[in-house]
Amino acid sequence: MSAPSTAIKPRLTTSAMIASIASEGQRTRPAPFGQAMLKLAEQRSDVVGMTADLSKYTDLHLFANAYPDRFYQMGMAEQLLFGAAAGLAKEGAIPFVTTYAVFATRRAYDFIHQAIAEDGLNVKMICALPGLTSGYGPSHQATEDLALMRAIPDLMVIDPCDALEIEQVVPAIAAHQGPVYMRLLRGQVPLVLDEFNYRFELGKAQMLRGGRDALVISSGLLTMRALEAATALAADQVDVAVLHVPTIKPLDTATLLRECAVSGRLVVVAENHSTVGGLGEALAAELLSAGVAPRFRRIALPDAFLDAGALPTLHQRYGISVDAICTTIKGWLV
Repeated sequence: MSAPSTAIKPRLTTSAMIASIASEGQRTRPAPFGQAMLKLAEQRSDVVGMTADLSKYTDLHLFANAYPDRFYQMGMAEQLLFGAAAGLAKEGAIPFVTTYAVFATRRAYDFIHQAIAEDGLNVKMICALPGLTSGYGPSHQATEDLALMRAIPDLMVIDPCDALEIEQVVPAIAAHQGPVYMRLLRGQVPLVLDEFNYRFELGKAQMLRGGRDALVISSGLLTMRALEAATALAADQVDVAVLHVPTIKPLDTATLLRECAVSGRLVVVAENHSTVGGLGEALAAELLSAGVAPRFRRIALPDAFLDAGALPTLHQRYGISVDAICTTIKGWLV
């Protein structure tokens, strides 16, 4: 009998942390935030970049390499990161601060609330892995970040859809005076809005496609999925409109109320966030206050600690995959 082999076999691993959200064959653009920061830095010498040991994983390393004298690596100390950002903002800089959304909104919440937002400082918080865009489980799934950040007075909250919108948001929030929280899609980011001649505007919702049967109101990743679902549903003679809401706070209340008041159309809010405290609840409150009462439903993540695993599996399990969205909407229209 031959001796068993002692050769070391290569370890095959995949990272749930850097898993792509792009569908098979979908067009993507690399590091749109990092590229936008390079363009912004050329135009504005007051822009600085800051992170908590995550420049590579938020695409800020492009800025760090090009402008090392304007980059601050604060280590794994998120409270220090945001406290230092407040100090730099008081001295006239515009800090763009990156970390994961869970670390900003859970670990450093008090520093953002007290040191940045209360003084209305010009700090831009760019936070990766929003909602269910990591398969690493509750420690890295920021499924409640919008609820937390919406609760802070005078803080603008933005949830971009794709690479094009991220590139457009960066200069827009640099020009905006005051603190901003932005959800970040990073790495190879899908590109979808260029097909609609899209231009981002702070505080504005935009209708991407019309439809008579249902209106999907969405933000971020779920706008991509809503557009894909609307195309798939059209093959079944279901006509679905998609209204993109990139600015979660302040809401474009006028546009939302006008579109929700269209007679005979199911209104569905689709969001990559918990059912608690996100876009759905924000819109529901506005509808109630205005006395607008459409047939109203929500597609969102459950109020629970979610499982870890591969993103396609998790998205299907929790109802935010294209197939799940199509099935849900068709069920509601029966």
